[in-house]
Amino acid sequence: MTNIVVLVKQVPDTNAKIVFNGESVDLSAVKMVTSPYDEFAIETALQHKESSGGTVTALTVGGSGADKILKDAKAMGVDNIVRVWGDGFETLDSNSFQSVLSGVLSELGADVVYCGKSSADLGSGSTGPGVAEKLGWASVSNIVSASFGDGLTVTAPADGGNAVVNVSLPAIISCDKGDLKPRKPNVRGIMMAKKAQVDVREASAPASTVTLVSQTPPPAKPAGKTYEGGQSAAEVAKLLRDEANVL
Repeated sequence: MTNIVVLVKQVPDTNAKIVFNGESVDLSAVKMVTSPYDEFAIETALQHKESSGGTVTALTVGGSGADKILKDAKAMGVDNIVRVWGDGFETLDSNSFQSVLSGVLSELGADVVYCGKSSADLGSGSTGPGVAEKLGWASVSNIVSASFGDGLTVTAPADGGNAVVNVSLPAIISCDKGDLKPRKPNVRGIMMAKKAQVDVREASAPASTVTLVSQTPPPAKPAGKTYEGGQSAAEVAKLLRDEANVL
């Protein structure tokens, strides 16, 4: 029976307006959701279970507010939901974060781990490969499809086309959108998720190696330019070529 784990992360809604309060991002009025690429990872994990058997555990690192995204994953069909938290976790850098995950995955006895190719808030794309490196596992990133016959075979973009890779387990696979369409929870799944108990585990935070100095929004975009009439065509073409780099 394959022990499948899918990593999920709570992030600000991608449609939310980000506001700064001093040198920090003010998230007090922002709706929090599952990072979109993680939904493709959940779908892939569930398809793996349906094809080969086993169990699927959704795992996140976060405070009690992150229980919602775990229950959303439960409503989609995962079997178990686990949240990890501890003192000092508010300031985890990516290296420390990956160390925490690798320790918990070892405790869970995972055979294969799925995650989104990157999170919607930071977008670094380092979690899957970083955790795989710490565990000494195989890793394939940005897959667009997977099949689960006698083993695990994934398809990922490569120079000039796609690469089809047979993956030896244990492994960590990061998922892109591809042809996947995450399933919608049914009423029974939603009701079961409301009653589900989150397995909360404590862990120690490794010493951080990164210090956040400040955060600033990107510079405001300059005002647009408007041109009318055929006599402006030459100037518009020049601007598109020299400034916009689209010609």
